[in-house]
Amino acid sequence: MDTQKGFIRKTKQRDLILKVLRSTDTHPTADWIYEQVKKEMPNISLGTVYRNLGKLAELGEITELKFGSKYSRFDGNPDNHYHFVCTECEKVIDVKGCPVDEEIDRCIELNNDVKVFFHKVLFYGLCTDCKNNEQE
Repeated sequence: MDTQKGFIRKTKQRDLILKVLRSTDTHPTADWIYEQVKKEMPNISLGTVYRNLGKLAELGEITELKFGSKYSRFDGNPDNHYHFVCTECEKVIDVKGCPVDEEIDRCIELNNDVKVFFHKVLFYGLCTDCKNNEQE
């Protein structure tokens, strides 16, 4: 980023990483993204992928998801939404049909004398596949 001029240089690497990430809803790791990007850009390094993921998250283009597991996951949908994490296979799923509850923000503000910008909620349990495997 050139802070003196107030712009961020657009790069082919960053564009390709964003394209790969937005083409999936699986919330992949940086290593998975690297393997996909490498198919179109064989000379790219894992370090370049990590740096660009950090920059894209900083810019608000993507979200880095840290669930206490070994690896961060990345979400190409930067809009605030809820996630479900499977405790068996560690799959991360966007919660559908349940909009972000803004009433929680107001309750926190009123009862704690703070200003809330957003909140994140994680749901944990078994995904459809693991739930079905458990029932068999």
